[in-house]
Amino acid sequence: MPLKNSQYDEIMREYNRRQLHNKHILDQHIEEAYTKIPRLEEIDREVSSLSLKKARALLGAALAEPFDLGNAIDELAEERRCLLRAYGYPEDYLTLQYDCPACRDTGYIGTEKCSCYKKASIELLYTQSNIKEILKRENFDTFTFDYYPEDFVDDTTGLSALDTARLALEKAESFAAGFDSGFDNLFLYGDTGVGKTFLSHCIAKSLIDSSHSVIYFSAYDLFDLLAQNTFTRTEDSMELNEHIFDCDLLIIDDLGTELTNSFVTSSLFLCINERLLREKSTLISTNLSLKLFKETYSERVFSRISSNYTMVKLIGNDIRIQKKLKGGNH
Repeated sequence: MPLKNSQYDEIMREYNRRQLHNKHILDQHIEEAYTKIPRLEEIDREVSSLSLKKARALLGAALAEPFDLGNAIDELAEERRCLLRAYGYPEDYLTLQYDCPACRDTGYIGTEKCSCYKKASIELLYTQSNIKEILKRENFDTFTFDYYPEDFVDDTTGLSALDTARLALEKAESFAAGFDSGFDNLFLYGDTGVGKTFLSHCIAKSLIDSSHSVIYFSAYDLFDLLAQNTFTRTEDSMELNEHIFDCDLLIIDDLGTELTNSFVTSSLFLCINERLLREKSTLISTNLSLKLFKETYSERVFSRISSNYTMVKLIGNDIRIQKKLKGGNH
């Protein structure tokens, strides 16, 4: 999702906090090291003086006497490293450290946003939408087969609810584990309350933890936003579309619960097709049967999905009802 000015400012304040924090740590290191090893301060002054001479020489200034500036600086730097090691300090003890060395805690590499900025923006959006809290409860570690009976059998496949749940979990784990080694999409379908959204959350948590950008939408919210942006073309709306089309994983949950019309059908096709062209993975869940899905969203949409998505079916009794009957949420 696009960041509002306040959200962008919050992320940049965090980068500024990191910079100040790491600079404060360096200042403490310098003060401590100079106190214990006075020669270090002398070395740093000499290096600064020689570096200034080197800069002047590069600009064409004549030196009073010729000598190898680079070699002199290297010798002092080596003496500095040896002193630090001798006193039990790491060699980089007097070097400014960064939480993200790639962008040096600025959020940008040149004019491009760093991957850490991308992760920070997604984490911020999850935090503000409370999805992050859901992922603490619903993830691969908390997935259970307790609500998938062996005596609930699919007449078409002959597989029990437990069998299909095991297969679904295997495919979900494989999808997350192999996310960077291949391009795939998932289509989870089955009756209400059989664990499709839970599995979506499992995958989302796994990928967010490995620094992938994951955006989660209920179908209703996704098409509502797309409709708003269709009629209000702003910089924010264009950035929103770019996030939807370009995030590592887009999750569209409960497809079929929204009010379906020609706009929804065309927007769904556009979203699916654009992400396929960019080779960006999408996960769709729906309560609709395959037959009803095709009738609802057109042959063209169904063809794109059936040709490019791994189809995963879940069956069973509504888990939410089972939990209530057992008197809790466990």
